[in-house]
Formats: sequence, structure tokens, C-alpha cells
Amino acid sequence: MALTDSAIRSARPKAKPYKLSDGEGMFLLVTTSGGKLWRLKYRFSGQERLLAIGQYPVVGLKDARKRRDEARELLSEGVDPSLDKKRKAVAAAIQASNTFKVVAHELCEKLEREGVAKATKVRNDRCIKQLEPDLGHRPVSEIEPYEILNALKKFERRGIYETANRLRAFAARVFRYAIVTGRAKVNPAADISEALVKPKTKHMAAIVDPQALGELLRAVETFDKYMTTTLALKLTPHLFVRPGELRHMEWTEVDFNAKVWRIPAEKMKMRHEHVVPLSRQALEILTDAKALAYGSKYVFPSIRTGLRPMSENTINVALRRLGYSGDEMTAHGFRSTASTLLNESGLWSPDAIERALAHKGSDRVRAIYHRGAHWDERVRMAQWWSDYIDRLRDGAAVVPIRA
Repeated sequence: MALTDSAIRSARPKAKPYKLSDGEGMFLLVTTSGGKLWRLKYRFSGQERLLAIGQYPVVGLKDARKRRDEARELLSEGVDPSLDKKRKAVAAAIQASNTFKVVAHELCEKLEREGVAKATKVRNDRCIKQLEPDLGHRPVSEIEPYEILNALKKFERRGIYETANRLRAFAARVFRYAIVTGRAKVNPAADISEALVKPKTKHMAAIVDPQALGELLRAVETFDKYMTTTLALKLTPHLFVRPGELRHMEWTEVDFNAKVWRIPAEKMKMRHEHVVPLSRQALEILTDAKALAYGSKYVFPSIRTGLRPMSENTINVALRRLGYSGDEMTAHGFRSTASTLLNESGLWSPDAIERALAHKGSDRVRAIYHRGAHWDERVRMAQWWSDYIDRLRDGAAVVPIRA
């Protein structure tokens, strides 16, 4: 006799589990705790088997019968419903583990194990978060180019073209990783760059005129805020390092006797150790900073705590207080200043300048060779540069008087 909803609702638990038949092999199992479970008894290859269809009332009577009929249809086609259910569960689990979000996080974890810079990790995490609403839940093998484009156009409509292009590049890398790990066959983000607005190249603002640089250096001498910030601002023009490398500088990395600063590979953008020769002026500034160390491992600690380095915007804020806008000079701009004026001097080889800037050469063997070959030249160049910018700083203070 077929079941009714009222009969199912009125079924009460007993001392032992019991069945309520609905016909064609399907029955409702009422457990001692009051649970009501749909089951289908069938035979396959001469053996009696049992298929779990669901739990009442999550699966109602109508849905249970539909699932029973689907299972019997599979039996008529020679397919075991239990095995088919397991295959679908495995497929669903695989699909869930192959979403864009999962694959992107997996790639980022791999890069982190390889020692990717902290700033890069933060940027990648931000990319995942920005793409997640549109692509995060989608299996990488099913995402179409138009889906990615629609996600990126949202940023374009807000006028942030650089973000749209950066997200496209990140997505393309995720799909390349999905392809090599066997979870996708095509890279739908590879060719959509032509549909995006190309952002205008924006170079870091930098002063490259010697006279203007002298004026800036004289302004730096007047900066009298927090002493650690003052020293960091004074040291920045003497070195060719990136702002992030300077602010994470630690005392254990500085060798006063050898007159060098050894920056570990994990702190460098190119993931290679970088050795910086220190001029007499740089060493004097570091000696002054040492007197203010207060037990911090950082040469330039945060104003609030010695457990962290100074903020990434500290030098730029100091420049703004001196009256230099972001369109005139930046902390990173000191690298461009040094590169331009050193090249224009004609005194130093381009390879030595590139090594001082820690730029990665395309030829790795050549780069390794030149790392040693240009060390002596880099030492001389570091001292020449400090002397040169000191002359620029002091030169305009002297007014020539005609006889």
C-alpha cells in the first residue's frame, strides 16, 4: 500500500527500527530515535542491494518517488544506482576542489613555499578577493573568456584600468597553473587583454636635474621631526635600494667592519641575496641610528613599537612635509635619480649600475659573473655617489664673489 504524507508524519519511533513500504522496492525506515530514512531495495547482477535516497522531510514523498524512478531507469540501462551515486559524489567533490578560488589559493600557497615576497603575497590575496564574487565558485575548466571580461569591466567602469589589467594577468597565471596540474585545458584569460583599456604607463616621480637634487638634499637637512625618520630620509639618497628593503633593514645584516649591508634573498624582489657597499657617509648615518636603536632589531623601527619596521609611507610623508608632491619626488624615485645621473656621468659601466640597483639580468650565467666582476667598481661608485650628492647639497650654499 502506497504511503501518504499524513501516514509518514504520524509514524512514531518504537523499540526497534521498522519499515513503511511505498511499493516498487522503496520504503521508509523509522529509527528508534525518530529518524525517517528513505531506502530503495533492488537487485543488481543477482545480488540484493540497498540505495539511500534521503531523509524525510528534507526529501519529501514526491521527491523520494522521483529519485526511486530515476534509480529504476538506471537499472533498466544496466547501471548500478549505488555506484552511479558514488561517482556523482566524487565528481561533485572534484568539481568543488577545482573552483577558481581553490586553485588560486593553491597556487599562492605554492608561491609562498617558494619564498615569494610578502608584498607579492598580499597583492595576490587581494586579487583573489577581487575576483572571487564573479569567478571564485566557478570550476576553472568551465570558465569562459566573457565571464572574466565581465568581471574585469566592473573595474574599468570605475576608471581603475591598472587594476583590471593586473587582475587579468593574475587570472591568466591561475589558469596556466590549472592547465599544468590537469584541471583545465585552455587559458580563457590569455587573449582578453585586447578587450581591456591599456593604462597609461606611470613612472615613479624622480628628480634628475643635479641643481634640483641639490635643493632637495638641502631641504632634507632641515627635516627635524622624529629622529629615526630623519636618519632614514638622509640615508635614502646614498643607497640604491627599494624603499621596502630600506625600512626592513636589520642590524644583523650590517657589517660595519666590512662596510657592507647584506640583504637576504627573501627580502629582495628578485629573490637573490643583494650586497650593498656602504660609503663613509652611509656608515656615519648608520652609526647615528645605532645610538637610537633602543633594542629593536630594525635599523629604522616604527614610531609606535620596535617590533615592527617603519611604515611603508614614512619617507614619502616626510617628502610631502618638505613640500615635494607625489608628482615631483618619491622614495622610490631616488633609485631613478641615481640611475640617471650615474649613467650620465659616463664614469661607470651600465652593468655595475644595474647590479647596484639589484636588477635581474635576462642572462643568469652572465648575471652571476658580473656580480663578482663589478664589485670593486660598485664600491668605488658608492663612495663617488655619496661625495657627489654631498657636493650638490653644499654647492649652492656657496655664492661665488667676483673680484
